[in-house]
Amino acid sequence: MRRIAVLLTSGGDAPGMNAAIRAVTRTALDREIEVFGVRQGFAGLIAGHFVPLNARSVGGIIQHAGTMLGSTRCLDFKTEEGQSNALRQLARHNVDGLVVIGGNGTQSGSYALSRKGFPVIGIASTIDNDLCGTEITIGVDTALNVALEAIGRLKVTAASHQRAFLVEVMGRDCGYIALMTGIAGGAESIVIPEIPSDPEGVAQELRAAYERGKPHAIVVVAEGAKYNAEGLASYFKLNRERLGFDLRVTILGHVQRGGAPGIFDRLLGTRFGAAATESLATGEHGVLIGIQNGRISRTPLSEIAGKTKELDVSLFELARVLAK
Repeated sequence: MRRIAVLLTSGGDAPGMNAAIRAVTRTALDREIEVFGVRQGFAGLIAGHFVPLNARSVGGIIQHAGTMLGSTRCLDFKTEEGQSNALRQLARHNVDGLVVIGGNGTQSGSYALSRKGFPVIGIASTIDNDLCGTEITIGVDTALNVALEAIGRLKVTAASHQRAFLVEVMGRDCGYIALMTGIAGGAESIVIPEIPSDPEGVAQELRAAYERGKPHAIVVVAEGAKYNAEGLASYFKLNRERLGFDLRVTILGHVQRGGAPGIFDRLLGTRFGAAATESLATGEHGVLIGIQNGRISRTPLSEIAGKTKELDVSLFELARVLAK
């Protein structure tokens, strides 16, 4: 292995990606392997946007959110022509191996190249934490802490005004962020896609909280739930007279992705990046770098591509109990 390239997600960025880029680059250079970065994900790979990376290129990036290489979605890569063009660019730049950092969609792209015989290593990174083959992904811890801080601040206002606040968090169709933030933030109600819910059920939980003597309440809802923030707020507004209260809404949105990575994501990105380099250098590829039982794991891309990790819904019942 003489030359490798680092490619960033073609989807959402995640805090800690820069730590992974830095680790891949410096551990590869330590093995006397040249490193190139690919700008703008799979679109950049198809277009040949390769830039040489050295130790100074990745200096001072570990503490920054986002990705120094940029990210963009690329529908062309889903086609045979797009994948063939990507392989031609890799050959043109004499690249022997590729490290791809990202979530479900991105790792499906990794698998597509791997099936065609090119050495690829995936690194698990998405704030949604819905990627199979790893217990946690780069970016999750920071995103959770951003959401938790927001809930803590809103609780102060909720208590001051004796109101119910609804906080919508990211996660696409996965309720992981909402569930974990709701438990850690002491929410009175949690709404996630994996568990059927409706506005009347939420109203009942909030009413029960007031009957138990709670002067305020917090509802955490996942953006992918059937009744998201907009749906719930609209229902409560239309039925305010009957329900007796409405909801103040805060949608966190992309602010969760933009937080500077905490120590956990910096270390996770570093460990994953170093493991990716080691795998390519020793001839192992076609796997996703993740973590299982506290140890670095390598799961075949064929086992994770196109799949979504299931949420531990038993924690939802725990959240109900704790809310009382």
